[in-house]
Amino acid sequence: MQSHYLETARRSLLLASAPRDAQDAILSTAMLRQLDRGATIFLQGEQARAVYIVVSGWVKLYRIAPNGSEAVVGVFTKGHSFGEAVAFSHDAYPVSAECATEATLIRLETDAILRLIERQPGLALSLLSATFAHLHRLVAQIEQLKAQTGAQRVAEFLLELAPCEEGCCEVALPYDKVLIAGRLGMKPESLSRAFAKLRDKGVQVKQSLAIIDDIEALRDYVEEDPAEAWAKR
Repeated sequence: MQSHYLETARRSLLLASAPRDAQDAILSTAMLRQLDRGATIFLQGEQARAVYIVVSGWVKLYRIAPNGSEAVVGVFTKGHSFGEAVAFSHDAYPVSAECATEATLIRLETDAILRLIERQPGLALSLLSATFAHLHRLVAQIEQLKAQTGAQRVAEFLLELAPCEEGCCEVALPYDKVLIAGRLGMKPESLSRAFAKLRDKGVQVKQSLAIIDDIEALRDYVEEDPAEAWAKR
């Protein structure tokens, strides 16, 4: 496996807190998977046997509701890991995973990790940090859904991807707008209306590129209390 893939894995949420010798032991059994857009990684209900680290591209986790609709649970990119909680308990995956773009993943067999934990019990605490990080991320998503308008959620999404901290900035949208809408708990038509509202905040969207006139002004907008905006109407 190429050295830059290994370094990405070592800096991932899953392994960043583990000692270097433990990282090396875990990665010694790793497998590299290079997948096309739309490729299935695992399916909802399948027994969990592995944890994955994304080293390039984007991956979506989703559930299929009884009515057949798709609910996007999370979207992951370089340095993110997924599948830890259920894999370590040999439970079934509660979601399906699919490549939203071409992606390169590192697959870690959980049996190998569990054998290492048996020899080094303290390693469990290091690996648990990734599970806590996922929990905090889910709490933040729920907060977004409850406390922000659709336009604010889209603005925060753009800020997370922005490569600059101030001034004018261009943001490449990493995947299609249908998936962005699902990630933000919106319907595609609601996403279009949100992008339209953001024009007044200095955001222009041209195909897969968002141009932000003023990063700091957009950040201020995200932090506004929606109730105050409604009260002014």
